[in-house]
Amino acid sequence: MTYKSFSPFVTLCTIGFFARLSYAMARTPILPLFALSLGAKPEAIGFVVGASTITGIFFKLPAGTLSDIYGRYKMLLISVLIFALTPFVYYLVTNYWQLVGIRFFHGLATSIYGPVSMAMIADTAGGQKGEKLSWFSSITIIGNLVGAPLGGYILQYLGNNRSPTLSHFHIAYGICGLFGLISLAFTLKAFLLRNREIRQNKISLIDTWRKFSKGIKEVMSDYRVIITSNMEGIQNLSVGALEAFLPVYAVTVAGLNVFQAGILWGAQIVTTILAKPLMGKISDRYGRKPIIFSGMWICAIPFACIPLTRDFYLLLSLASVFGVGEAFVTSSSAAMVAGFCKEQHYGAAMGTFGSIFDIGHAAGPILAGFLLAHLSYQYSFLIISTLLILASFVFVLTVFERKVNIFNSGSIT
Repeated sequence: MTYKSFSPFVTLCTIGFFARLSYAMARTPILPLFALSLGAKPEAIGFVVGASTITGIFFKLPAGTLSDIYGRYKMLLISVLIFALTPFVYYLVTNYWQLVGIRFFHGLATSIYGPVSMAMIADTAGGQKGEKLSWFSSITIIGNLVGAPLGGYILQYLGNNRSPTLSHFHIAYGICGLFGLISLAFTLKAFLLRNREIRQNKISLIDTWRKFSKGIKEVMSDYRVIITSNMEGIQNLSVGALEAFLPVYAVTVAGLNVFQAGILWGAQIVTTILAKPLMGKISDRYGRKPIIFSGMWICAIPFACIPLTRDFYLLLSLASVFGVGEAFVTSSSAAMVAGFCKEQHYGAAMGTFGSIFDIGHAAGPILAGFLLAHLSYQYSFLIISTLLILASFVFVLTVFERKVNIFNSGSIT
């Protein structure tokens, strides 16, 4: 099969897989160990790991909006260039603050790539937005899932069970860069085949600002976009809290070993990956609102129940059910946001969605940590679960979607 026979969707999924694999390798577990080797304290390590998420909060909306103005492929190329080239910049790091600066810059890759790639899928998906966005998300999650253990294996192999040295980190980041370059090769081919965008007329700075501000204003003034995006953000808040403290609870309270704690988190990710495409297809056919509402409850109930048991298999079941709930919400929310917007503003809509997503993910561990400093696991998890339930009622009472014609291939009438 030649490259030209790849559909744009398959090409975009391939780009996303290698880009996210590269990015995940560069982040976990290589990054915190690299920071530790530079003398960083625990709180400093946490900051450097979260630095790239902070970038996303501020840059996803502008990046998505600029793709509405200058074209998707141009912005996609910029993001993948950052994915491909930044890993080699880690070779220059000699102190902690240089590492922080590179992490902020590396975060631009996902800040641009996330909303732009989702807008590209929304542009062409028609009545299959939920299904195709879900497939794309699952494939990029697989890239993340492969990247983290691969990075750890490389460091262990190079160090032969000894503490990694600077040269080991350089080799690992070099391999991250190679995966990024594979993603870049696919992007360049796709970009060059789209000479329509390459040759488009130049836009003045005044016109750029006018279109930029108009796109943001129209998207941000639509309460349905904000509330629906908040469903993803609040659900992702619970994901961030679980990501940070499920392993801690499993080891320190439930008495499980580290490997079992890892399996718990892995089960949640796997069920999300498997359930997303199916739920996206169902949402295309029968509507997104009931699926999002149900998903918030399916996340909230097992989340609240986790501190009530110390049994590994019960915890495994609860984590798996939570992953299904996450698939319910995330398979439908982005597609629903796109459905509320004009096509020329898909980038701004996905940027808004992505920024709220990142705010939720960053806030989850912070809120959970604050609650656990004053309350038990049981009450802390119950409070976060209650936030999901309250948000689901706000959503169902204020956001309305058009009826779905189930005899028309899932298109919305």
